[in-house]
Amino acid sequence: MIDHEKQYHIQLKKGDIGKYVILPGDPGRVPLIASYFDEAKEIAFNREYRTFTGTVDGIKISSTSTGIGCPSTAIAIEELIRVGAEVFIRVGTAGALQRNIGLGDVVISTSAVREEGTTRQYIPLSYPAVADLDVTLALRLAARRLGIKHHCGISHCKDAFFIESEKDSPPLPIQEQNQLLWKAWERSNVLATSMEASALFVVSSIRKVKAGEVVAIIGLTYDDAPIVAKVGVEEAIRVAIEAVKILEKNEL
Repeated sequence: MIDHEKQYHIQLKKGDIGKYVILPGDPGRVPLIASYFDEAKEIAFNREYRTFTGTVDGIKISSTSTGIGCPSTAIAIEELIRVGAEVFIRVGTAGALQRNIGLGDVVISTSAVREEGTTRQYIPLSYPAVADLDVTLALRLAARRLGIKHHCGISHCKDAFFIESEKDSPPLPIQEQNQLLWKAWERSNVLATSMEASALFVVSSIRKVKAGEVVAIIGLTYDDAPIVAKVGVEEAIRVAIEAVKILEKNEL
């Protein structure tokens, strides 16, 4: 790729972003993340991909939205790598599977259940979806420093948002199978469920860049409670920003 050429989907070129990129799903969350930068400028907004770039303590940093799900996330990661991204931290939202995890807590994902289709076209399911160790440890240290309630462990990644609900009317054709799987994930100590982690981890591992994830718990799958849209989101953002500082200063 010629340096001045923009990537087709994200509409970014080399020099537009920092090596650290924070990845929300929602384009509307990018300005909120950028408000934590010392300075920030919107660089591009095309389809679901919105990007701001700025600095944090002199560190060049960017935030790009991925849209919902693994297909659009994989596209974002591939194109961001081509223009200079080296470290990804996904800041998203999720539903808790374990009863000791409450609304507003944050979960730092160490790995992900690959119950989605995108990564199967990269590598067989026997290949694990694992977060980078340095990024994960930086996120944990950041949460501890900030005094934010957090949990570290396995997350679940899916393609269909509504499969966990028991209230579908009429029920889904394989609703009973889905409910059995949810019980299996709960009993296997899977902490939370969302829709992007396994693409982030698998693509980053294959492309030899670093990735981690911190998600805010906005729903409780174990009692089918209503979603509380914004709870914990700013805490997750603060953890991600602090983790970038830790990584850049090599404080692990």
